[in-house]
Amino acid sequence: MGRIKLVILSILFIAIYVFAFVNFNNIEWLNEFITLILFIILIFLIFIPWQGNIIKIYKNIKENNKMLSLQDEKNFMPDKNKKIAVMLSGGVDSAVVAKLLIDQGYEIECFFMRNWDSTTNLELNNILTEDEICQQEEDYLDAKKVSKFLGVKLHRVDFVKEYWDDVFSVFLKEIEQGLTPNPDILCNRHIKFDRFVSYVNEYFPEFSYVATGHYAKIVERQNKKLLAQAKDSFKDQTYFLAEINIDILDKVIFPLADLKKDEVREIAKELKIPVANKKDSTGICFIGKRNFPEFISNYLKENPGKIVDLETGQILGEHRGVLFYTIGQRKGLNLGGFDNPYFVSKKDIENNVIYVSKGKNNEALLTKEIFAKKFNFLVDENIINDGMKIKFKTRHSEIIYDGIINHIGENEIRIDSKEEIKAVTPGQELVVYFNGICIGGGQIK
Repeated sequence: MGRIKLVILSILFIAIYVFAFVNFNNIEWLNEFITLILFIILIFLIFIPWQGNIIKIYKNIKENNKMLSLQDEKNFMPDKNKKIAVMLSGGVDSAVVAKLLIDQGYEIECFFMRNWDSTTNLELNNILTEDEICQQEEDYLDAKKVSKFLGVKLHRVDFVKEYWDDVFSVFLKEIEQGLTPNPDILCNRHIKFDRFVSYVNEYFPEFSYVATGHYAKIVERQNKKLLAQAKDSFKDQTYFLAEINIDILDKVIFPLADLKKDEVREIAKELKIPVANKKDSTGICFIGKRNFPEFISNYLKENPGKIVDLETGQILGEHRGVLFYTIGQRKGLNLGGFDNPYFVSKKDIENNVIYVSKGKNNEALLTKEIFAKKFNFLVDENIINDGMKIKFKTRHSEIIYDGIINHIGENEIRIDSKEEIKAVTPGQELVVYFNGICIGGGQIK
């Protein structure tokens, strides 16, 4: 609607501009008429509350310029007299964070979080190796080695129950709804950047900030903290942080913001940090390298059903349960012998049917409109508006798309992509950026 009004106003201005070059002195009332029209248009532009409103445009330009200037803003670091609690995972990134902070003159103590217990959480299937069962304990032992090497105290904090209640139970419930949720986003939102930060504030009030090994940046402008992308675009983890509470940005720091992963690894090796050569963890946090369907079958029952070609309606095979598949998935369908591979393009939970489409660029897998509900804004919502050009991600990767915001509602957002995107998956995260600043994120519907 705003665009239509803008076109109408433009036509009126052109008409008035043409009139200005014509001599209408012989028509006495015309000059007064044109003046009146101009006055009405001016009032319309200034006061009527629509997208083309001059006041709103001015505010948006002012705020957008403010965000533009944040692109090269330095990563926020507190004064040296502030004590910092370091979230130590047993990996190389958090170990380097702890060492860098010590070398920069900060007083720190380290905290190891235990979030998962295979026995307590009833992993019934015999699918774990002894190494996998003990992985979290090995991480704790590595954290102890690092803290001893650095000469700092290490605290062990148990959030197994909270993780089950706030992350894993939600994860299972959303899978049952046919979604493909991201538990790492839930973990950051509810455990690392909520429960843990609250724990530190309550029991260790002497610590002003919590530091983690995430690849992200905190920038400060006019006493407001904003989440920004890290220097390492490949490792950037703002995608996983997009749903944390905006108030937490005042309480956390990310010392690795301006370092690339290979630089972090080199620092660890040069300083002989005990975990310098430890491999990065991969996969879903509580599953690790285990087979996802086998793991989930501990908690969700298999329910075999038909695999159907979306275009032809032909029954191609049988699946083990709609809940075990995700949009865009190719592996695990057991559909061989075709000229082109099949991909999951639709899930019918009610009728327990998996629909598949042939070819990775099949139209059924492509979309240009993405909608997210319960969108978590990490900036003042007043500076975001319909028609705003942004960049966005629909999954954690280096790939970032150009788009336009075509709708903003109460905790929801809709994006028009400049190009078609493959396998946009309900349950995954839509994360929106403007000039490197993370505007926020919400679950794709």
